[in-house]
Amino acid sequence: MDQRMMRRREAAKYLEVRGIPISATTLAKKATIGGGPKFRKFDRVPLYTSADLDAWIGDRLSPLKRSTSDIGA
Repeated sequence: MDQRMMRRREAAKYLEVRGIPISATTLAKKATIGGGPKFRKFDRVPLYTSADLDAWIGDRLSPLKRSTSDIGA
């Protein structure tokens, strides 16, 4: 594996720098109920890669809009 692994707190900071306001606690909740980014575990420690975090952002972003009226389209 050629990507550096991040623990949850660092993953939350990584996302925040990219404009995605999310806490490590919310990432933990999403790991339990679903809907969060993919992660791996090393023993009991959840680990994230930048590629997995970026993919999660991309999956959740809407297409570009020119106005708020485009939202329904």
